Amino acid sequence: MRLLLLKIRIYLQGLFSDLFPASQAHSMLPWATVIGVVGALTTIAFRESLNGVQWLLFGHSGSLVAMAADLPWYMRMIMPAAGGVVAGVFLVLARRYAPGATSDYMEAIAIGDGRISLPQTLLRSLSSLCTIASGGSIGREGSMVQLSALCASILGRFTQFDPVRLRLLVACGAAAGITSAYNAPIAGAFFVTEIVLGSIVMENFGPVLVASVVANITMRKFPGYQPAYEMPPFPEIANLEVVLFVGLGVIAGLAAPQFLRLLDLFKDRFRKSRLPLPARLGVGGLIVGLLSVWVPQVWGNGYSVVNSLLHQPWVWSTVLMVLIFKIVATAVTTGSGAVGGIFTPTLFVGAAIGQLFGQMMHLVWPHAVSAPFTYAMVGMGAFLAAATNAPLMAILMIFEMTLSYQVMLPLMLSCVVAYFIARHIESTSMYEVTIRRNREEKARLRLRSTQMRELIKPAETVLPLHASFDDLTKMFLQHPVKYIYIVDDANRFEGVVALRDLASVFVDKSAAIARQAKDFLRRDLLHVITPEMSLDDALQRFLTHQGERLPVIQSADNPVLLGVVYKTSLLDAYFRLNG
Repeated sequence: MRLLLLKIRIYLQGLFSDLFPASQAHSMLPWATVIGVVGALTTIAFRESLNGVQWLLFGHSGSLVAMAADLPWYMRMIMPAAGGVVAGVFLVLARRYAPGATSDYMEAIAIGDGRISLPQTLLRSLSSLCTIASGGSIGREGSMVQLSALCASILGRFTQFDPVRLRLLVACGAAAGITSAYNAPIAGAFFVTEIVLGSIVMENFGPVLVASVVANITMRKFPGYQPAYEMPPFPEIANLEVVLFVGLGVIAGLAAPQFLRLLDLFKDRFRKSRLPLPARLGVGGLIVGLLSVWVPQVWGNGYSVVNSLLHQPWVWSTVLMVLIFKIVATAVTTGSGAVGGIFTPTLFVGAAIGQLFGQMMHLVWPHAVSAPFTYAMVGMGAFLAAATNAPLMAILMIFEMTLSYQVMLPLMLSCVVAYFIARHIESTSMYEVTIRRNREEKARLRLRSTQMRELIKPAETVLPLHASFDDLTKMFLQHPVKYIYIVDDANRFEGVVALRDLASVFVDKSAAIARQAKDFLRRDLLHVITPEMSLDDALQRFLTHQGERLPVIQSADNPVLLGVVYKTSLLDAYFRLNG
């Protein structure tokens, strides 16, 4: 068996290596094609598994909201709680049998080597399956993407990809999973490149886009395929009404950080409870069950509710109540530690906010405002842009869902406004990798903006060019330094005298007496600092310098010695700026 696997690996490597040399960027395209197919099949397998669990629990599959509405009130409470306990058991097994292993595909792509743990991912996916099938308020797309990325990681390791290509292959798998879940191949590719990879470079974006497109084509070939959201035709928007969509962007930008802060609050509360994982997830499920007694729409990820908002009239009070209960249910489910995605619940929150805003505007200007569902569609994109810090991805996703050019102008305005307002309030995101990247970007900006003039101290070891040998030796005896700075009569920096250069003349005192500082001078202007130099640039100078301090001059054209900067002062400033 081992020999057979080895032969298969050699065959696959040879097949693609002959067609596409590894040194060329397009060598990843055939692999991306394979991963696109695999990602779609993985997504289908997870959906069928979810349907199978629903058949076992309820006797049929379909909308979780409809299932909750058909159950008696006490079963609505029991099912999510029981599912949470079982899901918690799988998480305990994942921690026990695969401790410390990487299971998050974003971490494997952004800061890892592309390796994803098989036992961790499978056990966590089983946990997610239990949470979702029993009514947990969380998205199923998280596990779909994770499993698709896992398959890419396994294939890449099997064919012995180097870490750089393995990370890109895993990114292709993630994009295939997102596309399969949302029927949005371009947005799926931009999701991975904009959020996970952090930059849209063609060498990366090309294979990721190929994987997304192939996954979408594969999904369409299977019977029963239908988009996640059934979007109604988007109407023409009058010029003045565009201002209202800007207002919707403002509201989404204000609301998204509060939504993410609420999720973090519940995570912190559950973490401090110190309950075992099964009990923690069981309590979270029980709270969702209690909420569903009054509002069955809190079950599931919100697909069916969003579709209903887009196609059926809703009373504003009902929309508001469902929105509040759904936000709490999502916060409780994710806060308890349940595995799943919050991408789809985020789309629901945006749709509900847009629906409420549209209804309010319709009351004020009934004959000049479009139907509320138009605001729900744009609200999905605006809230997503603010929550993910990825406005381009959000715009493309809603556009691909609607396939309407009329949606683009209000959608772009709303998404961009929401993004900038959310960033201004709090630079956060529902993805840790984006938060980390924003933190690093801010640190780099602080490093570039902090100048050396703030750290300059007097230079105590300075002598003129004509200083005698005795002056040099006295200075070295008084100060435990490696270098003495030498200046001319106008206090312009000329260079340094090194302690080790004096050692050769100590044996011949008569020769030493006649020598001056200029005779030992090292004219080195490379290891100097200027007042306007940034902290980051100065740190690079210290990395190539052996001493504990560097001289500060006015400029290269006017090298007047202003003082010194100590390495300890620079490092203190560096760590202070980085928290």
